Amino acid sequence: MLKRANLPAHPVYYELFYIYATGATPELNAQINELLTANGQIGDDEASELCERFLEVTNLDEKLRDLSEVMNSTISNVNASIDLAMATANSYSGSLLQASGDLEGSIDDQALQALSTRLLKETRRMQDMNRKLESQLANTKGDLAVLQSDLAKVRREAMIDPLTKIANRKGFDEQLALEMEKAGETRAPLCLLVMDIDRFKAFNDTYGHLTGDQVLRLVAQVVKANIRGRDMAARFGGEEFVAILPETELSGALTVAEHIRQAVQSKELLKRSTNEKLGRITLSLGVAQWRGAPESASALIERADKCLYAAKSGGRNRVVCETSATDAPIAS
Repeated sequence: MLKRANLPAHPVYYELFYIYATGATPELNAQINELLTANGQIGDDEASELCERFLEVTNLDEKLRDLSEVMNSTISNVNASIDLAMATANSYSGSLLQASGDLEGSIDDQALQALSTRLLKETRRMQDMNRKLESQLANTKGDLAVLQSDLAKVRREAMIDPLTKIANRKGFDEQLALEMEKAGETRAPLCLLVMDIDRFKAFNDTYGHLTGDQVLRLVAQVVKANIRGRDMAARFGGEEFVAILPETELSGALTVAEHIRQAVQSKELLKRSTNEKLGRITLSLGVAQWRGAPESASALIERADKCLYAAKSGGRNRVVCETSATDAPIAS
């Protein structure tokens, strides 16, 4: 398969075609078949996109599995050290109890000297064990700090959509909850944009999934480029995107939405493999402002979604908010 696709036998490409051979991911097989049928081979850029899309989750799972093994090994070592230290401490405690009993009775100088020697030996053994335990715990503290950093990195990766490199649904949900909490405390405004690529399914069916992926990446870049500071762009699912706009009034959110709409419409699309011009795409956008507690995140999303549907039913390529009739006109 690698030879047919005209790709070098790099490990990552081998893994890609191993998954293809197993048939475990029908969408991957469909895209590879589509490329081979159309072009007879797979370009480096296209292969990289396939790897990025279909191997990312596997890599993340492997990282979590590796971290879990290291964590389990570290904890096992600490437990073993603590068990040994406890056994030594119990032995030392037993020696002290025995010495206390001996001292309560009559004891001659020779026996006292032997007792002192034994206790000194036990005390030194206890000191040695404590030093080893301290060293082990110090090393473990460093190991755990590294693990904590690695886990934080993996957690951040788990919040990123592998295709568009912006936040995924999980990252969005967590950030929205955080921003609602902050807005509730400070009484600052908070707005939400919900965006959908117009007629994306038809575009995908016409030009293929890989070209559709390019469109998704393009829209993600445009959204991200038109927000600021604490604002957050995320892929909500499929061809739908969202943006959280903290400390932004509804009028400001409408302006941001309109800038995004115009920026997306201004981009002319090219198919990478053939440089074929594919025309332009457009976005429909819904905008809503959080009403404050007790309104939930799902209620805010639902209101913004209704505005999005209104933009779709009103002709697409426009911005709609529920409290204003100031919709962006459809561009010619």
